[in-house]
Amino acid sequence: MELGFARYGKAEIRLLQVTEEAGRERLWDLTVWVALEGDFDTAYRLGDNSQILPTDSQKNAVLALANEGVGEIEGFALRVARHFTASLEGVGARVAVEERPWEPLQAAPHAFRQAGEVRQAVAVSRDAEWVLSGISGLELLKTSGSEFRGFRRDRYTTLEETSDRILATSLQARWLHGGTVGDWASSRESVRHLLLETFARHRSRSLQHTLFAMGQAVLEARPEVLEVRLSMPNRHHFPIDLGPLGIESRGLYFPDDRPYGLIQGGVRRPGAAAAPAWAWE
Repeated sequence: MELGFARYGKAEIRLLQVTEEAGRERLWDLTVWVALEGDFDTAYRLGDNSQILPTDSQKNAVLALANEGVGEIEGFALRVARHFTASLEGVGARVAVEERPWEPLQAAPHAFRQAGEVRQAVAVSRDAEWVLSGISGLELLKTSGSEFRGFRRDRYTTLEETSDRILATSLQARWLHGGTVGDWASSRESVRHLLLETFARHRSRSLQHTLFAMGQAVLEARPEVLEVRLSMPNRHHFPIDLGPLGIESRGLYFPDDRPYGLIQGGVRRPGAAAAPAWAWE
């Protein structure tokens, strides 16, 4: 037998860093994943650990680098990935960072509330460097401007066509950068704004149709982005019929959380370089 796929690292390294910006405290609430890949054949087959850096050492490196200052999570992920590839010959590193943002409360400079969405960053470093940004858990809903009709039918199709419906989703988005970006925060906020604005304004013929429009809008406005991948569950809202009670329903819907349609797809520039598959995992 021979070794096929092999990768190892430290998962879910938790840290909270408190810094001060313009007289107010700022929290960095992070979860970090490190994965190393390379020639670890003898470790897996023979138990020879001479090429294995303990995962505890990987955790310590992440904490030490964070202690120097996190900054924007894309830059931090890239800094951690470069650390491992520079110190370990022939090793590739994938570093994923998840940030749960905290917003300050106006009542006191040391009080915070957690924001709803989660920010994500992935950096891969070896022969080439790739950086991805992302957000997840962004709940979106619009009450009109969405239809679904003209779809394919089979013997089991019972869904009725509609020219106006509630469209709701919990957005997960990732986008690939074509190099190191000078201002990660500005770029991320601009992409976020484009995704939200397109969702709101787009006349949707399906969630697939809106997904592509959102990705296209980002690529047209942000030249540093090579590819956008979106995952958008369709959070169904069905009209509630109160007719049997002799009551006319006035904008009453049932939010049905499962099962749900899961719409996923990517929009990329023609001819753009492709990141390795493990960068997107």
